[in-house]
Amino acid sequence: MRRMKLDTVLVLDFGGQYCHLIARRIREFNVYSEVVRHNTSPKEIAALDKRFNVKALILSGGPASVYDRQAPRIDRRILSLNLPILGICYGHQLIAHLSGGKVQLGRIKEFGTTLATVDMPVGVLRGLGETETVWMSHSDCVSAAPDDYEVLAHTENCPVAAFKHRSKPIHGLQWHPEVTHTKNGTMMLQNFVFDVAGCRANWTMEDFVERSIREIRQTIGQKGAVIGVSGGIDSSVTAVLASKAIEGKLTAVLVDHGFMREGEVDLVTGALKELGVNLIVIDAAKKFLGRLKSVLDPELKRRIVGEEFVRTFEKVAKKVGAEYLLQGTIYPDRIESGVRRGSDKIKTHHNVAGLPVRIKFRGIVEPLRDLYKDEVRKIAESLGMPTDLVWRQPFPGPGLAVRIVGEVTEQKVNILRRADKIVREEIEASGLSRQLWQYFAVLTDTKSTGVKGDSRAYGYTVAVRAVESREAMTAMFARIPYDVLEKISTRITNEVPEVVRVVYDVTHKPPSTIEWE
Repeated sequence: MRRMKLDTVLVLDFGGQYCHLIARRIREFNVYSEVVRHNTSPKEIAALDKRFNVKALILSGGPASVYDRQAPRIDRRILSLNLPILGICYGHQLIAHLSGGKVQLGRIKEFGTTLATVDMPVGVLRGLGETETVWMSHSDCVSAAPDDYEVLAHTENCPVAAFKHRSKPIHGLQWHPEVTHTKNGTMMLQNFVFDVAGCRANWTMEDFVERSIREIRQTIGQKGAVIGVSGGIDSSVTAVLASKAIEGKLTAVLVDHGFMREGEVDLVTGALKELGVNLIVIDAAKKFLGRLKSVLDPELKRRIVGEEFVRTFEKVAKKVGAEYLLQGTIYPDRIESGVRRGSDKIKTHHNVAGLPVRIKFRGIVEPLRDLYKDEVRKIAESLGMPTDLVWRQPFPGPGLAVRIVGEVTEQKVNILRRADKIVREEIEASGLSRQLWQYFAVLTDTKSTGVKGDSRAYGYTVAVRAVESREAMTAMFARIPYDVLEKISTRITNEVPEVVRVVYDVTHKPPSTIEWE
């Protein structure tokens, strides 16, 4: 029986931080989406159309200016394919630039939420109100639309914030409809995908599971693999998918690097063994702590941790006869590490750019590499994994080592572990945990004067971080009730003698990241 081709939206990647988020949002509509190179040619699109039913193109945002000498471009013939096209941010500016419009440095750079005035609620903007809250992240803007285009919206600092071609199905938006902070962004994308492009909703997450198991089996075969697991949902889902694909040929390795949260090793060990995963636990705390002695640079910390992980996995692989390394890398890990051409590196992730150049594996397999955390959780639920494991908050691979600003010492790890336990206990006791993406403590390198027992005390400052997010590409600081913050602060300063001050981080992402390092 011949399988029906999936209606597909191709996202042309210009290196923007939210590029894959666009594809992810479209998949939420049960419409398949795939990210391709920004310079994909009409011939290559025609080839993809043999596998998929290519219905539309989206040009992503990116860090470049259209006037940069090395700025990424599309093949100009793309605009003549008569396929529906949506340009977002840089993509919007590029369409204007190539079509004879004017792009210039904005009078004021816009980063974060902005109010847009909708002049014509048609096409992508159909059904919107006169004023919309949108998320901007740009320096340049379109100051004059091309002759064949009409302006659909503007902001105080951007005269052409949205436009459409007068006769062709080509639209542009200066803002990012794919991020949750654009209030009606989902409606805008749905308008484009269903009304403008006429897509059918004929793709499901189960299709992804089947394809992943098939690809793991085809790649690894009988050669065996090891997987590094942290107990987080990403590595756990990867382990379950791999165990279904290669059964007895998988060995899971939990490296206790000494930077785990309170009680974490026991919790992770029990959960994975219940899932039937063949698990080895290796105590390497002294080794990791020794390697990080006197290291201050967070990027170097991550690279050291990444190298030590891999060397440990190599030893296990040699012992069990495995030739491949499986990782639970997800898309935010890759994009923040700047692994795509045209994208900026935000920070190195230990399992991406933090890996050593030379590794003793035939290859690295990352079945979740194009997914976001909430998509991984949907897969976990479809696989019947325990609820507690599915909804565990994300925890960085290097653990508490990248939540200690400055040098990592055994004393600092113990201080942070106790403070972090208090944060988690009070947030969970308050019933807020399921509303939050992450909540944790950071040990800063700042000391200050305090008073304890009528005596002067001089100690560390702990920062508390709690954020709301859907996919970690953007995040809003959580408005935790003051009484909960007071309990956290009081307990930390009472129960952790080395701490005299607790502060709360009220910064969104961007401009900050969720983690401090």
